[in-house]
This record gives sequence, C-alpha cells and structure tokens, in this order.
Amino acid sequence: MKVILGLSGGVDSSVALKLLIDEGYDVEAMFMRNWDSLTNNDFLGNPDKDDDVCPQEKDYQDAKKVADSLGIKLHRIDFIEEYWNTVFAYFLDEYKKNRTPNPDVMCNKYIKFDAFLKEAMKLGADYIAMGHYAQVKRENGKSYLIRGVDSNKDQTYFLCQITQEELQKSMFPIGHLYKSEVRKIARDANLYTMDKKDSTGICFIGERNFKEFLKNYLPAKPGNIVTTSGDVIGKHEGLMYYTIGQRKGLGIGGNNKYKNEAWFVCGKNLEKNELIVGQGHDDILLISNNCYASSLNWICDKGIEGKKYQAKFRYRQEDNEITFRYIDDTHIQVFYDKGVRAVTPGQSVVIYDNEICLGGAIIDDVYYNNERRNY
Repeated sequence: MKVILGLSGGVDSSVALKLLIDEGYDVEAMFMRNWDSLTNNDFLGNPDKDDDVCPQEKDYQDAKKVADSLGIKLHRIDFIEEYWNTVFAYFLDEYKKNRTPNPDVMCNKYIKFDAFLKEAMKLGADYIAMGHYAQVKRENGKSYLIRGVDSNKDQTYFLCQITQEELQKSMFPIGHLYKSEVRKIARDANLYTMDKKDSTGICFIGERNFKEFLKNYLPAKPGNIVTTSGDVIGKHEGLMYYTIGQRKGLGIGGNNKYKNEAWFVCGKNLEKNELIVGQGHDDILLISNNCYASSLNWICDKGIEGKKYQAKFRYRQEDNEITFRYIDDTHIQVFYDKGVRAVTPGQSVVIYDNEICLGGAIIDDVYYNNERRNY
C-alpha cells in the first residue's frame, strides 16, 4: 500500500514518516512550496548567507535531510498559485472586512487535503499522510475524524472543513501520541529535526512582524481608540490589526479618569473607524450567547438540530456546550446559553460529539440574546 506523506521539515511530520516506514508501508514524501518570499518581496535576508536562507527553503533542506537519512524519495511540489488564489486571497479579503480569519483552516481545506491529495494520486498513492495531531476511525464504510490524544496539541479544529472523501484517503500516524513521545521517537532515531522548535506563524508564511507584513498588501487607516462610554483615549493603526478580546499592543497609557486595569478590545465601529475598548477581561460586551455561521461543513454524519454538542470557537479553547438550528444547508445559528467570551467573526466554530469532530462553520455575526455585538 503506497502512502505519500506531507513532509514539512518539522519534527511531527518527520516522526510520522518514520512510523509509516516502521509499519511497512511503501512510502514517499512530498514537500509543499506554497509561498514565494522573494517574489512577494517580504523576505529581507541575504540569500548568499547560510543564516539568511528563506525559512521555507530551510524547511525544505531539513525535510531533504530527514528523507535522505530514512532512504525515502522526496518530491517537491509548488502550490504557490493555488495557495494565493484560495488561501491568501481569502485571508486578505477577510481582513479588508475587519474580520479575523483562520488561514490554517483554509490551508487544510484547499491545499493539504485537496491540491496535495490530487498530486499524490498522480503518484499512485492509496493514501496521504500528515503530521497532524488527529486520528481517523473507520467504521461501516465511513471515516470519522477523532481528536488527537494530546489535548494540548489536538489539531482537529483546523481540519473542520475537509470532506469525507478526503478523510477516507487520509492517515495521521502521530495522532495517538503525546508531543513528548514524538520528541522521544525523533531523538531515539536521531532524526535531523528532533530538536527543531515548532512553527507558530501563519500557515506556510511563517513567523514575522504581522503588522508590517500586512502593510505590504492592505493600506492601514488609523483612527481613534474609544472607551465603551465614548471617550477617546488613544489612536489605533488600523482596525484590521486588532481582534476581539485582544489585550497586548493597544498602546494605551495611564489615565486618571480610569482604574489601573488592563484594557481589552470590545468591538469595532466601522463607520467611524473606531476601536472600542473596555477594562476587565470579562467585560459584558465581550460575552455572547449565540452566533450565526456560514460555510457549514459536516465531515461525516450531519449534526442533529437541537441536540447538545460541544464546540470550540477558537483553537485550544475549552469545550463549550452548544445546540444549533439550521437556517439552510450551509448556515446555522449556534446557541451557548452559559455565554462565551470573545467569539469572533472570521474564526471557525467547530462542533464535536465527544471525541468525534463533526465539522465546522465560519462565524459571521455574534449576539447576546437579540443584541448584535459590534464586532
């Protein structure tokens, strides 16, 4: 049985490759090149210096060392055009609307489990494999997406938009492991990436100064920072740079009129170009108890209207008890009576039935009872 694994140059996919080999699969690897830093003029390093190699090129070199050490053929495939058209264009469009998108969800939907799968099929693959912390349960001809054992690393949130057909062809070799176990396997096998730190930047674009990066593509429009009572207390650099519930980077100094407490983003007034802030982590304006969401995707079985499920409104959030109602096939209203802080348009609401990830949708509008939050 032939498996094509997505080898990113990180420790997780490196260990996934090792495990597939140990299990006796006919394995080849594929490195995805999805971003051209030089063409997009956002990498300022010196290509002639080893220390200044483009991060994505460094990842390829690391992937090649791992593949070579394990005797595995490594293919290098460019998805630059596909990534720009389906992921990055969406990313920019959401920021233009002053929403907070999740490019990792779209990257999985359009690149890792669509474009990648199609290329792997051309290479004769029976399955594709990724180094995600997730699991697949196959039962009665269906494939169910199951949370990874390591709850701190579980990545099913980012997989909420993949299809049943894609999941049928997918494997997650490390989903049953904790991160510490993955590191140990890498070190025991002396894999080149065994001590490489995890990437935390934008999917395939990497770690960089986010505001400066975004300025390359979208013009900033500065404006006032106002309190929930309307007082002007500072200036913002552009509404798109801020997300609901944000604390850091507001640049608000001391003010004798207010208590010495932290400020948080509570909303955005698009007409006046104002960033609305309040004091206190749980300001009432940050709390909602229902939202509307679109682009609904069920991975296997459809959710049942009115049944109690669990949901996450952002990655690594605690589970929240929810019910939902269908508006149509692609839109739902989600209810969470206990209230949830900072549910944010552009992010995904991902629905679980205990350990099974049922699917998800993109948050559009957020409400507290019948009052629409100014997000």
